[in-house]
Amino acid sequence: MVDKKISVIGLGLIGGSIVKALKERMNITNIAAVDNNTESLNQALEEGYIVKGFSKLDEYIFDSDIIFICTPVSITISYIKELKDNVKDNCIITDTSSTKGRIIDYVNSLDNPPCFIGGHPMTGAEKTGFKSSYAHLFENAYYILSHTKSSADSHMDTLCKIIKGIGAIPLILDAQLHDEITATISHVPHVIASALVNLVKNSDSEDKKMQTLAAGGFKDITRIASSSPQMWENIVLSNSEKIKKTISDFIETLKSFMEYIDTNDSKSIYNFFESAKAYRDSFSDNQKGLIQPLHELVVDVVDKPGIIGDIATLLGQNGINIKNINVSNSREFEQGCLRITLPDSDSVDISYNLLTDKGYKVFKI
Repeated sequence: MVDKKISVIGLGLIGGSIVKALKERMNITNIAAVDNNTESLNQALEEGYIVKGFSKLDEYIFDSDIIFICTPVSITISYIKELKDNVKDNCIITDTSSTKGRIIDYVNSLDNPPCFIGGHPMTGAEKTGFKSSYAHLFENAYYILSHTKSSADSHMDTLCKIIKGIGAIPLILDAQLHDEITATISHVPHVIASALVNLVKNSDSEDKKMQTLAAGGFKDITRIASSSPQMWENIVLSNSEKIKKTISDFIETLKSFMEYIDTNDSKSIYNFFESAKAYRDSFSDNQKGLIQPLHELVVDVVDKPGIIGDIATLLGQNGINIKNINVSNSREFEQGCLRITLPDSDSVDISYNLLTDKGYKVFKI
């Protein structure tokens, strides 16, 4: 693989992390990039992750063995249109968009499409842009791949080796099934989170009592509502039918629950919560998903002078970078008052052990 010529279109979080992972984890050095952000291109060049940078497609890009398109769906299709008659015959083109159906339907509609494999790394981060990208973004994350009529098994094998090489877990899925799954586990949850936030916003009093008390659990379950509106507009429009069906199914679930309340059906209410708890508790903690996890600890401490400084010093002396530390004033369903936000799961595990060894009561979120 080290002799492959790879190009990445779009040097944001995903594209930037791909070039870094290819270089650092697979020792692939012949990497070029296309982006209209000259600052990102210059940084990638200066740091040695790419050998060429372009603001638009170039003959050098057309000569690639593999091309990753890391842009929103509509822009991805426009790049495929430009690439399809210019790349060499054995070039594999893939994308990283959150929805697959629209792109793959377009490729399959072409009379003589290029070799294209749909791709979707099921990972991300709160911050965006090349400056926020990192080589281990894909570690232990599922990376969905979808065939088109122009992709052979040999092409899929080649791309799977690349995906494994950057640390991800390739999983081959039909494009329509992929979009059904993501609508249910990612797209509609983002709609629901935003709807809950808007419900509070529209129901709040002038003195903002709801906003004041909407911390703790409410803030956690609606955290994903802080995602990019532009990105989610694009996702919803590119997967509208699957999202509409999932929303309809969710509405039926709520209607059933309202019937339990109307009929005072305590058994069904209990079963509703019990079945959700049992299924939720069966989820693995070791795999990344579409919705990014919280890297937080809650510490049960007594309010006394210096306690926050003692904890921050302990973690800092052991190389732990604290992103945020604050006292939770609204904690009806929490087991402690001090919330510590950390950069990654490794930091959570190390901090948990350090604090428990010192006698603190610590809880992982």
